[in-house]
Amino acid sequence: MSKLSLRDEFPLDDTLIYLNHAAVSPWPQRTGVAVKRFAEENVHQGAYQYPKWMEQETQLRAQLKELINAQSVDDIALLKNTSEALSVVAHGLSWSAGDNVVISDQEFPSNRLVWESLTPQGVQLRQIDLSSSSSSSPEQALIEAMDSHTRLLSISSVQYASGLRMDLARLGEACAQREVLFCVDAIQSVGALQTDVQAMQADFVMADGHKWMLGPEGLAFFYTRPAAREQLRLHQFGWHMTEDYLNFDNKNWRVAHSARRFECGSPNMLGICALSASLSLLLETGMDRVEQQLLENTRHLFAAIKASKNLQVLSDMRERRFAGIGLFQHQHVPASRLYAGLMEKGVVCAARGAGLRFSPHFYTSAAQISEAVTMADNLVC
Repeated sequence: MSKLSLRDEFPLDDTLIYLNHAAVSPWPQRTGVAVKRFAEENVHQGAYQYPKWMEQETQLRAQLKELINAQSVDDIALLKNTSEALSVVAHGLSWSAGDNVVISDQEFPSNRLVWESLTPQGVQLRQIDLSSSSSSSPEQALIEAMDSHTRLLSISSVQYASGLRMDLARLGEACAQREVLFCVDAIQSVGALQTDVQAMQADFVMADGHKWMLGPEGLAFFYTRPAAREQLRLHQFGWHMTEDYLNFDNKNWRVAHSARRFECGSPNMLGICALSASLSLLLETGMDRVEQQLLENTRHLFAAIKASKNLQVLSDMRERRFAGIGLFQHQHVPASRLYAGLMEKGVVCAARGAGLRFSPHFYTSAAQISEAVTMADNLVC
């Protein structure tokens, strides 16, 4: 894909430098066009073309299957967000008092609160220090925390604040050897890095579309391995989660064999239209190329910060330990003031953890990254 076409796909306001894809991404041009077309169709025709909308839903599942290398489209459900998918897992499994869940101490609240909610059932939550000097690696720290009472390990593929990237294949292998369920919050990596749910031996993987997938808020995918899917009890019921869901008069209904069993009601057709358009850009570009350019942008970000006078990188800069997130701090300016000052100058970023988070995507130019770092370096109280 040419640089010109990428510029056309992201006609961002010239007054902004957008470095906040780890929060909410701007849409590609094609996504805006698709949503406008969908809106006009609704205004003038209502749901007359609903069969075409259902074809778009089928297409989105196929795109997601390709994006994460799922074995089948039947393994993918379309839910509202990552938190809902995590809740389906947490409150779908049958727990016994004394069971434990292992997570890290760096998780976004979605991957912490849901497991804390199991406390009344006697489930222990183990939050592991990934930076502990007593373990040879973050993965080893998590593996050592598991014991015979561990039912599930849940981890973010990339930590939202520090940007630490996990070795998911190693964790998946360790879980498989111990017969521990493996759950991955992949919201900070799908759309940024090549993702293979089969290679990581994951039982459950979920991610919203509004970050690196460049889609809208309000639509997420939920991958379940078939054997793991059967372990989840259902707490929501409706017409869309039955096997023969278009047979509205069926009195002898049964739950869908596929992951559609987790979709109790009508699909978010507007979100489906938008996310499908966004994913078409990523897939046309090729996730290998997206990943390569995104990692190069992050390397450039780290190099620019290291070359500055007043900034210090807080993220792990070792290869395969970072994705699209760079966390840093100013030696003299508090993170809150740095954030406010940069936002005033049109640098869209986020204050996270102990510093400021820049998260460029694959299409972000090196010049924009350098300019933003220079503005951060020269900011004064």
